[in-house]
Amino acid sequence: MNALRAAILRGARATPRAGSATRGSRPGDGFVFSQLRGYVEGDDPRRIDHAATARAGTLQTRIYVEETTLVLAAIVDESGSMRVGRRRSLAAAADEALRAWFGALEGDDRAARVVDEQIVRDRRAASAVRAQGVFRFGPALAIARRALPRGTSLLVLTDGFDLPPDEELIRAALRFDATVLLARDPWRDDLPLRGVARLRDAESGRVRRVFVGARARRRYGEQAREREAALHARFREAGWRTASLDEGDGRASLARAFGIAP
Repeated sequence: MNALRAAILRGARATPRAGSATRGSRPGDGFVFSQLRGYVEGDDPRRIDHAATARAGTLQTRIYVEETTLVLAAIVDESGSMRVGRRRSLAAAADEALRAWFGALEGDDRAARVVDEQIVRDRRAASAVRAQGVFRFGPALAIARRALPRGTSLLVLTDGFDLPPDEELIRAALRFDATVLLARDPWRDDLPLRGVARLRDAESGRVRRVFVGARARRRYGEQAREREAALHARFREAGWRTASLDEGDGRASLARAFGIAP
């Protein structure tokens, strides 16, 4: 088992889901039902199947096996603001993280990519398909909640400019082992603008002229860091695993989210 897959599996089992079952058919243990057999001394009495015992006339025990099949799903923000960057685009880092995510699949594991408000389930296509429409986080998350099984490991890659209400984030975290990689502002530490500059909105394409002085550059960095901290706090409070998406290395960003060495 590869290191990332093992970490994803551990995380899926460890994530609390108040009021609902975790992965597998028995709450919280990561095991699924395999078969019935006659009771033998030493069997856990809690696993006696009373209905089957009544039918057979002798004690019957439910046998469980460890559940190791994963469903890896992803939602990727492909809006214009993800195409910016200093050395390369945030979208390139997101693609790298996405390939690593689906690259963790083994055996009977399943893939699911929510794109253009539909589910792509082909393993090879999941990391390669590109959205044709406008990215909308809320509808994509709603589709995931309706179409994907409970306990799915869900990865979201976004810059956080289009977020659904907190209640929707909480519902997703209760149903899935949810992870978000929040794209870090490429200019949070150094805004490379001086004097009068022409700024183009990455989403709308609108252009305007502004004066950028030392005070404006300092304030921009402060606000970028404050926004980043607030986004991480919002997702964590909703029950999500969070990490930053660094434009320089999407694969390493994903590894850090799960506490493993890149």
